[in-house]
Amino acid sequence: MVNLINIKNDGMKQSLNLSLLTFSIGLFAWSCSKVDSNTPLTPSKGTPAKVANVTVRNDSAKAILTYTLPNAADIAYIKAVYDLASEKSREVKASVYDNQLILDGFGDTLEHQVKVYAVNKAEVASEPVTVTVKPLENPIWGVFRAMKVVPDFAGIRVITKNPARFNIAIEILQDSLGQWFPFNGIYTSTDSINTAIRGMDTLSKKLAFFVRDRFLNRTDTLFQTITPFYETAIAKSDYREYTLPGDAVSAWASNRVANLWDGNWEHWPGCNITKDEGMPSVITFEIGRLTQLSRIVIWDYAEYLNSGRGYYYGGNPRKFEIWASPNPPLDGSWSNWTLMAACEEVKPSGLPYGQLTNEDRTAGMAGFNWDLRADVSKMRYIRIKCNQNWSGGFYQSLSEVQVYGDPR
Repeated sequence: MVNLINIKNDGMKQSLNLSLLTFSIGLFAWSCSKVDSNTPLTPSKGTPAKVANVTVRNDSAKAILTYTLPNAADIAYIKAVYDLASEKSREVKASVYDNQLILDGFGDTLEHQVKVYAVNKAEVASEPVTVTVKPLENPIWGVFRAMKVVPDFAGIRVITKNPARFNIAIEILQDSLGQWFPFNGIYTSTDSINTAIRGMDTLSKKLAFFVRDRFLNRTDTLFQTITPFYETAIAKSDYREYTLPGDAVSAWASNRVANLWDGNWEHWPGCNITKDEGMPSVITFEIGRLTQLSRIVIWDYAEYLNSGRGYYYGGNPRKFEIWASPNPPLDGSWSNWTLMAACEEVKPSGLPYGQLTNEDRTAGMAGFNWDLRADVSKMRYIRIKCNQNWSGGFYQSLSEVQVYGDPR
């Protein structure tokens, strides 16, 4: 009896499931037929009127159009269609809540014909209004003219200005047996570009440089043969503490300055944390030999936050100075010290104090690379002076350092 009932129930379930499946397939097919019809959601009220009173303001690599919208309730947007120097057609749109179109992407200063349309909610376009624009010079050319490329330690340095803060790429190619291949690039919108590209040997290299924008407009090419300077990591086995009068006191006996070259980038007590004594905190150490300094990498101590370990927090230096001397006075004065770099840490995310992204943590874990002056004599002693940490005080919490240069 029980088995028969189960069989009956199973059959009813199968029949019901089959009916539901058939209904679902039918409903899906009906929905698809509706979608595939591609008919406007709003019926057309005919061809809309044209925009009026179009004015042109030419700007760097772009032109700005202002206009009067047609007096029609069903206008959805305004669009402009024009050709770039690459002969590619570009289309830009603006909503009916604005009376301005920004036409960008121009790589020349020639005249361009632009057709402006009003488009209604049924996607019917008006007759075009044709205007002529003549954009001003693309900022990539100013960046190119100001660009200088010089040898640097274990690489090259690209220096230029980008006062318009235009979004640019400086593409770098390298010659190999008469063929040019992509080598590296700088991608930025900052106004002052001073970027080192390292990891090169000291052999002469034939390099080519040009500037482009996101529309692939590009400048002429700068060709240059460059021989990078020699650079090596100064062995940490030669580093020594060199405490001078006025230097900061470590907050704990175990947090000595010598911890900065113990190979421990993260864990307590392998760090140096100074006391906050109400004035800039200074630590001093020597690297064992006179060296033509090139840069220093500083790893901040990963402070404890509510969300775990993190950077840009507590005693991590925010604004600080790096000084060097070949032979410092024993009284702790600054009379024979040279300012090698004035530094400021910038949090990639820009989030408020105590808030971090994965990008922030990654940047902190990688260490901060600070370029040092190359126009001074060889140095042996280094001072780090913290003028302001991320909590607003003066003490500093560091984990590791690595100095680079030419000790030969």
